[in-house]
Parts: sequence; structure tokens; C-alpha cells
Amino acid sequence: MAPETSEMELPFNEDTQLTKCMRIRVQTLQQKNGKPQEGEMLLRANDYIYRLDFPKQKLRFLWWKVHLKTPGKVMITGTSQHWTPDLTNLMTRQLLEPSAVFYKKDAKDKVECNEADAQEFGERIAELAKIRKVMYFVFTFLDGADPSTVEYSIGFRG
Repeated sequence: MAPETSEMELPFNEDTQLTKCMRIRVQTLQQKNGKPQEGEMLLRANDYIYRLDFPKQKLRFLWWKVHLKTPGKVMITGTSQHWTPDLTNLMTRQLLEPSAVFYKKDAKDKVECNEADAQEFGERIAELAKIRKVMYFVFTFLDGADPSTVEYSIGFRG
């Protein structure tokens, strides 16, 4: 008998502890007039760390569900690190390409994205889920968007 497959919607969850830890790294460098390591990605004020927990490892990407309550833009970038208890010294080479960018120009508009990039990124997440139980993302909020104005999840068949 074949295993049952069903659609599942997985929410992205903000990792406030990891975001706070990465912000402390930025503050420490500023206080000491220090420079980041070559290629180190420092969290900006509009960047937040989110995590996605995979209940299964065999998944097929289906869809993104992103709802912007106000005009703005959110860019979702995945990290390639396998296990990341501390992303403080996240290097730019550890960021996955392409990022998924979702935007809403006007309050009446629907959310748009570059569908090819979003599709490719979703498929890469499904591939990485085969070897991971958790994946981390940098969410960048632009043009008026912030964590309180955006709802997001991703759909898989598993």
C-alpha cells in the first residue's frame, strides 16, 4: 500500500531569539567600531529571522500564500546552513538564490511576485527538506511592509 500524501500548509515562524542575537552582533560591532568579517551578512533594522519546521522530509512544493495588508514588499531569502543554532556570523555566500519577493503597490492591488523565482525557491525548499527538519530564512520588509502587516505560509504535498 502506498503512503498517503496530502496537502499541508506550513507557517513561517519568527525566531525572535535568533533575530535578537544577530542584532546584538551589529550593536557590538558598532560599539567597538569593529568591522564585520569579510562576507558577513549583518542584520539590518528591517531584517528578521524566520524558521520553517518540516514535519516530513519528502515534500513537493505547491504554492506560496502571502498576504500584505498594506502596500509594501517582503523579500524571503533562505540560508544554506544545515543546522543553525546561531546565525550571528551568517555569510552572504550562505544565502540561497533566488529570493522570493512579494509586493503590493496599492491597497486595492493583489500581491504580486516574480513567479519563476518564487517557484524555483519553493522547489529548492522542498529539496532541502529532504535532509532537514528546520530551515532558516531572512525576511526583509521594504516599502512600508513590516512583520505585523504580512501573513505568510508555504504549501506542500507530502
